[in-house]
Amino acid sequence: MRQDWLLLGFLLLTIVLTVVDPRPLSDQQRWLQLPTLAGLLGLLICIQGIRDSGLVQHVAAAMVARAHSLRMLGLLLVSTTAVLAMVLTNDVSLFLIVPLTVAIGRISNMPVMRMVVLEALAVNAGSTLSPIGNPQNLLVWQYTHLPFLQFVLAMLPAFGVMFALLVLLTWWWLPRDRVMLHAEDIDGHPISVAQAALSVTALASMVLMMEHNHAVLGALLLLVPFALLERGTLARVDWLLLATFAAIFLGLGHASELPFVQHALDSLDLDQPLTLYVSGIVASQMISNVPATVLFLRHAPDTMALAVAVNVGGFGLAIGSLANLIALRLAKQPGGGRLLHQVSVPFLLVCAPLVYLAWRWLG
Repeated sequence: MRQDWLLLGFLLLTIVLTVVDPRPLSDQQRWLQLPTLAGLLGLLICIQGIRDSGLVQHVAAAMVARAHSLRMLGLLLVSTTAVLAMVLTNDVSLFLIVPLTVAIGRISNMPVMRMVVLEALAVNAGSTLSPIGNPQNLLVWQYTHLPFLQFVLAMLPAFGVMFALLVLLTWWWLPRDRVMLHAEDIDGHPISVAQAALSVTALASMVLMMEHNHAVLGALLLLVPFALLERGTLARVDWLLLATFAAIFLGLGHASELPFVQHALDSLDLDQPLTLYVSGIVASQMISNVPATVLFLRHAPDTMALAVAVNVGGFGLAIGSLANLIALRLAKQPGGGRLLHQVSVPFLLVCAPLVYLAWRWLG
């Protein structure tokens, strides 16, 4: 899986840099971004619990049963995916929605890969609005210590443009044909009310702990009830994803402080909003948006401008966001990567200037 290669690549980078440029343990701890990793761990536990409870799958299937056309079904799934990404993070939203989409495609006339591409765009758009929607926002939020609502308001213009373009694309790209679907074939997932209640309550408490800069304590407190009541949920948490981000933070944190990298970054006039915006997008297309955030975070005079840039950079090439790679992996459809790029690259080219204008005028 591509995520395995990312982990191995950044682990190798970390080891090489540790050998050729030894640094004190205090630097390693700073680069590791422990509050951000703890926040991500807490969210992954809550999200896995919600997923295991069957609540989201049941709600999504119920929405599908009420759709009368492929176009309406697409808008429902895209909207649901975007909203879930705001709360459950972009990666995990795909783990919930894409398998359901594939299942619907098996028993209906819905074009599965088109829908998966739209869902990949939807998680990038939806997660932009929320400080817990994706790892780059989580990193920026923990770095800036902005209140939750202030962060949301700062990202609202960018999200508004992204989502409006996504709705237009969905309406234009999906056919108007009626849905041929037997909802009972997919709406049989049992719901564990107790697990859903525990997970939703834990999610709310984790967000509060993170907002008050107690992410590490919040994650530790979450481990107790889940270890006692839902050990299976802990076993199914995506620990590899957590390890991947730890390796990214260590590797890129160290690399960003190498003298030649510092010189290159200092040569960029990041005080100019357009330079920072373009640099964040271009870096995301080369190394993905989370590493790009790590690279620029301590050099960006306007951290929220960087957040806007790297979220826009999630569109375009598949490497721009790990969510794109996850969507392709889950769908397992022939020609999926080609179709994603045929849509996502033009989407980036249209979206980037419009988001910049909206952010400058309304931000």
